[in-house]
This record gives sequence, structure tokens and C-alpha cells, in this order.
Amino acid sequence: MAKKDYYEVLGVEKSATQEEIKKAYRKMAMQFHPDRNPGNKDAEEKFKEAAEAYEVLSNEEKRGKYDRFGHSGLKGDPDFHGFSNVNDIFSHFSDIFSGSFGGSSIFDDFFGGSQSQQRSRQRSTGQPGSDLKITLKLTLEEIATGTTKKVKIKKFNKCTVCNGSGAKNSSSFKTCSICNGSGEVRQVSRSIFGQFVNIAPCNNCGGTGKIISEPCTNCSGDGRVQDETTIKINVPAGIFDGNYMTLRGEGNMGKNGGPAGDIIVLFEELPHEFFTRDNDNVIYELFISYTEAVLGTEVEVPTLNGRAKLKIESGIQPGKFLKMREKGIQHLNNHGAGDQLVKVNIHVPRNVTAKEKDMLKELLKMPNLKGPN
Repeated sequence: MAKKDYYEVLGVEKSATQEEIKKAYRKMAMQFHPDRNPGNKDAEEKFKEAAEAYEVLSNEEKRGKYDRFGHSGLKGDPDFHGFSNVNDIFSHFSDIFSGSFGGSSIFDDFFGGSQSQQRSRQRSTGQPGSDLKITLKLTLEEIATGTTKKVKIKKFNKCTVCNGSGAKNSSSFKTCSICNGSGEVRQVSRSIFGQFVNIAPCNNCGGTGKIISEPCTNCSGDGRVQDETTIKINVPAGIFDGNYMTLRGEGNMGKNGGPAGDIIVLFEELPHEFFTRDNDNVIYELFISYTEAVLGTEVEVPTLNGRAKLKIESGIQPGKFLKMREKGIQHLNNHGAGDQLVKVNIHVPRNVTAKEKDMLKELLKMPNLKGPN
């Protein structure tokens, strides 16, 4: 069965903002949530469809692939998750509804801390690290076949002395007196809609349940240190200027053993000396003389992987495009490549000698070489 259009699944336009997509997903997730529709397989399928659509449309890189190539653009993408069961969705999007009611999950609020709470809630081990954003400049040659880049960046890495804990040693921890080691504080209230459970990380211990009495001397209790790191970026062939790539877990390490953020890589295409890009095709402007156009010739032209010979048939007209098959850019996540299109132009000299003028005047007397009347 053909998959439904992701925009139709969420009921949004293709121009929808990220906030509109997020709101639409939250609305559908509430409507078709399994705890609201026990035993309803149709509702469960709609719940899965909505989660898959949101996974793609909430990510700029995946959304860009989907907008250009549809569902086929996501085939073979290692970052495309897909969902086989409901538990998988709860695990993957456990934080999407957080903060709606003071830090608790919107699922918990509507279902009184039911099964979904146990599925998705995980105790925090530290503060999550922040994301980093870098711009990677690429030539057309690198984009045409894909490339691997090594980039040096400054970021927070795990402290090797305390292994990210922030403590001097294992006996340097004590139980948090506010949450009694649970890492969470809870408040229960009731309304006409039912019971609301507000669960939020403990501010005193940052959700870890422990307080450091003797901090690590190397990182001063932070659990991380800043230094220069070399990262490797595998750039796929066929990317476009403005595309994003997310390197999961490669950003700043979180405090006190918290999970690392991501690195967002923004691709920038550099202008080329010879070519202009038209999707996966490249266009080259070739200039030949009038006599070469009339008599025909063989020329050597640049390509993205060296120089190649090109035959010019006699009588070729200015403005005609000659196609050099698959000399362009490899298709993104697909087989084959674009073409190199060579536009033929006639070079008209600005200055000619007296002798050349006389010869050109003689040519004008010949019927076949006169221009159209």
C-alpha cells in the first residue's frame, strides 16, 4: 500500500512552520493516543502514521529530502527511524510534550500518570548538553561525488578524570534532601477534567537525585572540560546549498554526565569558476569562432572530474545546448547522475585588422554566408 502524504497526515500545508507542524502532531497524538482508544487498531495505526510524519517534517534535513523526492528520498537514510510499535514512539518522542503543564508530559496530565508515564519517563543523570552549529563550505566537485571532511571545533567533552560525574570520587555524593534521591518533584491537583500530575526535575540536584559534596578538581564539578576536537563529516553526493545534516550526540557534553547535544552542519555551496548548477545538471558556456561553427570542430571542455573532448557538428546554431550524459552531479540518495549541458556561443571579436575586414566583406558577397533577410 502506498504511503500517505506526510503533510496530509498531519493536516498542514507544505509551507507550514515548525510550530504549526508540532501543534498538529500534538493534536493528533492526543486524539489517537492508545490510552484513549484501548483495543482500537485503526486509532493505533493513525497514531503511528502521525509519529512517522512528524519525525520527517520536524527535521529540516529529512523534510528537505521528502519535499524534493517524496518517500523515496528517505530510503536508506540511517537517521530515518520509522515506528513498528507504540512503545517505540513513546521512547522516541518522550520530550515532545514536556513543559505544557509545568514540566510534566501532556499524556500524564490527561491520563493521570497512566501507562504512558512508565513507558516514556526516564530519570535524568545530568543536564543535557547544548547543540552546536557549523557551516561547511563545499565545491561543486565535492558535492558531485560526495566527500569526507575533517573539521576542528571547540566543544565541551566528558572529563576523563571523573568520567563525567563531576565528583572527586564515588564517596563524594550525598542524597538530595529535596527529592530524597528520586530526581523528581511531584504535585497532584484535581479539576473537572480529572487528576493532573505535575512532574518536573528537581532543581536542587538537577534531576540526578544526588548532590556533590567534593567536586572534581579537574572540571570543578562540571563533569566536562572544553577542548579542541576533530570531527569527521561524511557529506553525501547531491546535497544542495542550505541543506542540513544532524550529527547526533556530537555536540557539547552535558553537565554531570548529562547527554551530549547535536552538531547541526549547514552546507554552503561555493561559486564555481566554470559551471552554474541547475538541480543535478551543470551548465557550461562554450565560445567558438564563426568559422568553427560553420565548419565544425572538436574542442576540449572542463568537467567536474577533469577535461573531456566534445565534437561540434558543422552548422551548429548559437544558443544550442549539447548534452554530456551523467557528467553532472550524482543524485541524492539515488542512482545515476545529472548531465553537463554545454551552451554554444559564437565569439564575436571586438577589433579586427584592415585585412580581416576586407576578407569579411568578401564573405558577405557569398550567398550561403549572408545572414537571413
